[in-house]
Amino acid sequence: MPAQRAPRDAAAAKSGPPAPAAAATPANPQIQLIPASVEGALDAAEEAVDLLLESGRAPGEVLVITTGDPHPWAAHELSFGETSYWAQHDAGDDVFYADAAVAERAKARPVVVAAVNGGPDTSAAQALPLALARAGALLIVCGDPQRINSVLGAGV
Repeated sequence: MPAQRAPRDAAAAKSGPPAPAAAATPANPQIQLIPASVEGALDAAEEAVDLLLESGRAPGEVLVITTGDPHPWAAHELSFGETSYWAQHDAGDDVFYADAAVAERAKARPVVVAAVNGGPDTSAAQALPLALARAGALLIVCGDPQRINSVLGAGV
Protein backbone atom coordinates (compact mmCIF):
# COMPACT_ATOMS: atom_id res chain seq x y z
CA MET A 1 0.00 0.00 0.00
CA PRO A 2 2.76 2.56 0.70
CA ALA A 3 4.11 1.90 -2.81
CA GLN A 4 0.74 2.98 -4.23
CA ARG A 5 0.83 6.22 -2.25
CA ALA A 6 4.35 7.16 -3.33
CA PRO A 7 3.59 7.61 -7.07
CA ARG A 8 0.47 9.66 -6.29
CA ASP A 9 2.49 11.83 -3.89
CA ALA A 10 5.24 12.25 -6.52
CA ALA A 11 2.69 13.24 -9.16
CA ALA A 12 1.15 15.77 -6.80
CA ALA A 13 4.58 17.21 -6.05
CA LYS A 14 5.35 17.62 -9.76
CA SER A 15 2.07 19.38 -10.53
CA GLY A 16 2.15 21.72 -7.52
CA PRO A 17 4.25 24.80 -6.95
CA PRO A 18 7.90 23.93 -6.24
CA ALA A 19 8.37 25.51 -2.79
CA PRO A 20 5.24 24.16 -1.04
CA ALA A 21 5.67 20.72 -2.63
CA ALA A 22 8.98 20.25 -0.83
CA ALA A 23 7.32 20.89 2.53
CA ALA A 24 3.99 19.25 1.74
CA THR A 25 4.69 15.85 3.31
CA PRO A 26 6.00 17.01 6.71
CA ALA A 27 3.41 19.77 7.07
CA ASN A 28 0.46 17.72 5.87
CA PRO A 29 0.85 14.02 6.60
CA GLN A 30 -1.64 11.63 5.12
CA ILE A 31 -4.23 10.53 7.69
CA GLN A 32 -5.67 7.02 7.75
CA LEU A 33 -8.45 5.96 10.08
CA ILE A 34 -8.84 2.39 11.26
CA PRO A 35 -12.24 2.05 12.94
CA ALA A 36 -11.98 0.13 16.21
CA SER A 37 -13.69 -0.03 19.56
CA VAL A 38 -11.92 1.38 22.60
CA GLU A 39 -11.10 -2.20 23.58
CA GLY A 40 -9.82 -3.05 20.09
CA ALA A 41 -7.85 0.14 19.33
CA LEU A 42 -4.57 -1.18 20.71
CA ASP A 43 -4.89 -4.43 18.72
CA ALA A 44 -5.69 -2.41 15.58
CA ALA A 45 -2.60 -0.27 16.21
CA GLU A 46 -0.46 -3.40 16.60
CA GLU A 47 -1.78 -4.75 13.29
CA ALA A 48 -1.03 -1.41 11.62
CA VAL A 49 2.54 -1.48 12.96
CA ASP A 50 2.99 -5.06 11.74
CA LEU A 51 1.77 -4.08 8.25
CA LEU A 52 4.07 -1.05 8.18
CA LEU A 53 7.08 -3.18 9.08
CA GLU A 54 6.10 -5.92 6.59
CA SER A 55 5.78 -3.28 3.85
CA GLY A 56 9.36 -2.15 4.41
CA ARG A 57 9.14 0.63 6.98
CA ALA A 58 12.10 0.66 9.34
CA PRO A 59 11.09 0.15 12.99
CA GLY A 60 12.75 3.43 13.96
CA GLU A 61 10.36 5.31 11.65
CA VAL A 62 7.31 4.44 13.76
CA LEU A 63 5.96 6.08 16.91
CA VAL A 64 2.87 4.67 18.65
CA ILE A 65 0.86 6.89 21.00
CA THR A 66 -1.85 5.51 23.30
CA THR A 67 -4.58 7.57 25.00
CA GLY A 68 -5.71 4.98 27.54
CA ASP A 69 -3.74 2.18 29.09
CA PRO A 70 -0.11 2.25 28.02
CA HIS A 71 1.12 -0.26 25.48
CA PRO A 72 2.54 -3.35 27.27
CA TRP A 73 5.98 -2.65 25.78
CA ALA A 74 6.01 0.86 27.25
CA ALA A 75 4.87 -0.40 30.65
CA HIS A 76 7.58 -3.07 30.60
CA GLU A 77 10.34 -0.69 29.53
CA LEU A 78 9.32 1.94 32.06
CA SER A 79 9.76 -0.68 34.78
CA PHE A 80 13.52 -0.26 34.17
CA GLY A 81 13.27 3.50 34.67
CA GLU A 82 12.58 6.55 32.60
CA THR A 83 16.22 7.10 31.69
CA SER A 84 16.44 3.72 29.96
CA TYR A 85 13.02 4.16 28.36
CA TRP A 86 13.87 7.55 26.82
CA ALA A 87 17.34 6.36 25.81
CA GLN A 88 15.61 3.81 23.56
CA HIS A 89 13.54 6.63 22.07
CA ASP A 90 16.64 8.72 21.44
CA ALA A 91 18.43 5.76 19.82
CA GLY A 92 15.62 5.75 17.23
CA ASP A 93 16.25 2.22 16.04
CA ASP A 94 12.99 0.57 17.09
CA VAL A 95 9.26 1.26 17.22
CA PHE A 96 8.67 3.52 20.21
CA TYR A 97 5.52 3.39 22.32
CA ALA A 98 4.46 6.41 24.37
CA ASP A 99 1.48 7.23 26.52
CA ALA A 100 -0.33 10.42 25.53
CA ALA A 101 0.71 12.00 28.83
CA VAL A 102 4.40 11.90 27.84
CA ALA A 103 4.12 11.91 24.04
CA GLU A 104 4.98 15.60 23.83
CA ARG A 105 8.54 14.60 24.67
CA ALA A 106 8.69 12.21 21.70
CA LYS A 107 10.42 13.42 18.55
CA ALA A 108 8.75 13.40 15.14
CA ARG A 109 8.90 10.22 13.10
CA PRO A 110 7.75 9.53 9.54
CA VAL A 111 4.81 7.44 10.78
CA VAL A 112 2.75 7.90 13.92
CA VAL A 113 0.11 5.38 14.97
CA ALA A 114 -2.36 6.72 17.53
CA ALA A 115 -4.46 4.22 19.48
CA VAL A 116 -7.51 5.92 20.98
CA ASN A 117 -7.85 3.14 23.52
CA GLY A 118 -9.65 4.95 26.30
CA GLY A 119 -8.70 7.60 28.75
CA PRO A 120 -10.57 10.84 29.28
CA ASP A 121 -11.76 12.82 26.26
CA THR A 122 -9.14 15.42 27.12
CA SER A 123 -6.43 12.80 26.58
CA ALA A 124 -7.56 12.16 23.00
CA ALA A 125 -8.10 15.88 22.44
CA GLN A 126 -4.46 16.50 23.37
CA ALA A 127 -2.93 13.35 21.88
CA LEU A 128 -4.42 13.46 18.38
CA PRO A 129 -3.22 16.96 17.41
CA LEU A 130 0.16 16.08 18.94
CA ALA A 131 0.27 12.84 16.93
CA LEU A 132 -0.55 14.81 13.79
CA ALA A 133 2.25 17.26 14.55
CA ARG A 134 4.75 14.40 15.13
CA ALA A 135 3.82 12.51 11.94
CA GLY A 136 6.11 13.29 9.03
CA ALA A 137 4.35 11.42 6.25
CA LEU A 138 1.55 9.31 7.73
CA LEU A 139 -0.74 9.36 10.75
CA ILE A 140 -2.75 6.23 11.39
CA VAL A 141 -5.50 6.66 13.98
CA CYS A 142 -7.13 3.58 15.47
CA GLY A 143 -10.36 4.03 17.40
CA ASP A 144 -13.97 5.15 17.32
CA PRO A 145 -14.46 7.29 14.17
CA GLN A 146 -17.00 9.60 15.81
CA ARG A 147 -14.70 10.38 18.72
CA ILE A 148 -11.71 10.85 16.42
CA ASN A 149 -13.58 13.12 13.99
CA SER A 150 -14.84 15.26 16.85
CA VAL A 151 -11.22 15.85 17.87
CA LEU A 152 -9.45 16.08 14.48
CA GLY A 153 -12.33 17.46 12.44
CA ALA A 154 -14.96 15.91 10.19
CA GLY A 155 -13.92 13.89 7.18
CA VAL A 156 -11.00 11.97 8.65
